[in-house]
Amino acid sequence: MRYTIPLLLASVAATPALADVQVVTDISPIHSLVAQVMGDTGTPDLILPPGSDPHHFQLKPSQAGAIQDADLVIWLGPEMTPWLTAALKARGGEELELLHVDGLTQRQYAEGAHEEHDHDDHDHAHDHEHEHEHEHDHGEGEEHHHHEGLDPHAWLNPDNVLVWLDAIEGKLSEMDPTNAEAYAANAKAAEDDIRALDADLTEQLAPAKGKPFVTFHDAYGYFTDHYDLTSAGAISPGDASSPSARRLAEIREQAGPATCIFPEVQHDPKLAQQMADDAGVTLGQPLDPEGAQLTAGPQLYGQLMHGLADTLTACLK
Repeated sequence: MRYTIPLLLASVAATPALADVQVVTDISPIHSLVAQVMGDTGTPDLILPPGSDPHHFQLKPSQAGAIQDADLVIWLGPEMTPWLTAALKARGGEELELLHVDGLTQRQYAEGAHEEHDHDDHDHAHDHEHEHEHEHDHGEGEEHHHHEGLDPHAWLNPDNVLVWLDAIEGKLSEMDPTNAEAYAANAKAAEDDIRALDADLTEQLAPAKGKPFVTFHDAYGYFTDHYDLTSAGAISPGDASSPSARRLAEIREQAGPATCIFPEVQHDPKLAQQMADDAGVTLGQPLDPEGAQLTAGPQLYGQLMHGLADTLTACLK
């Protein structure tokens, strides 16, 4: 069964009223999930359109104004979009920081593994903001976002998306009780679709198990952990980093037994091509972990996940 978001996300007795809450989101995968929960009540704003670099983005005045005017900002957290930290601190309004909600499966870059974390009920967004503020206050052009600490690509594990849909529904219902029934029905429909998507991908990716592959950067740990795939490493050590000669030598050695090397959209494929040629392995099509080539909206998340599975399985035959 091919996963699609239904045009009508929920069937409720009466047409839901327009939302009394104005919502802003940070990146396309999160926007897609929020749009599913909001359904016919309204459309969330998206700060970063597909294809924008989430790490080196500069807010336009209109975008800064939208953040200031929003009733609610739903974002991943400073690990993914550090430039939002100052804007949210100045704003002082309601926010939902998804990387630190209760019950999330978190993956640490340093350990290269995931573990379950339960957090106390307090304002994680602001506590985390102060804890990491010094890490993200870099001058323009500095190389940061080396892969250490919390991996922010948590949307690539469908189990996390189920947690998020529940958290998004709860926050929207709290702020807009008039539409609480619609939000709950929409979230339930979206959760059912995510489970169907997960089942589809589990079946599709089963033949790829045990076949090592190399990616352009270390963004896929949640995906490979969840579907029990074998990553042989990443060319680049971080989203904003150029690999050193030593790093390239290490990856060339690791790529020896690999089946495929995958470039990534929005990055020059020449380095991946050269490494594939040197190692004598197949160059796959570019992976798109953030939906950079997709149209923003409720359909984007399913399309993104199917795109990753299709690209991987096409090469890992």
